[in-house]
Amino acid sequence: MISLLNRAFCVWLLMMLAETVHGVLRSILLVPMIGDFPARQIGVAIGSVIIIAMAFVFSNWLKVESIVGQISIGLFWVIMTVLFEFVLGRIVLHLPWERIIDDYDPSRGGFMIFGLLVMAGSLTFAEKLHLLIDRKTTE
Repeated sequence: MISLLNRAFCVWLLMMLAETVHGVLRSILLVPMIGDFPARQIGVAIGSVIIIAMAFVFSNWLKVESIVGQISIGLFWVIMTVLFEFVLGRIVLHLPWERIIDDYDPSRGGFMIFGLLVMAGSLTFAEKLHLLIDRKTTE
């Protein structure tokens, strides 16, 4: 169990690295064209694709076969991500709570909650995708 959590934590760190690079590129390339908030909304969709791709790449290394285990790792990633976002937003970037909460509140146009749902199910989705690909290659 500890080994699995260590592997899951390593994958999460890589996800946060990828998402950080994604956020920097979004700020440089997309924000000037469409503005900050719409860029963050689009960023959730792009970030979701990044998370699913990383879950796909690392799912064989994680070796979580049960759906309960896959969802548990996904929820672990979600909790770590929310903590990371809040610490980064409040302590590092000194953002007001309202700005941080906006990203999570669909009534305010925030899509982050949907990205977190994708993250929670990303390992399960990746495993299903592996099975589908394996089935297609054996036909």
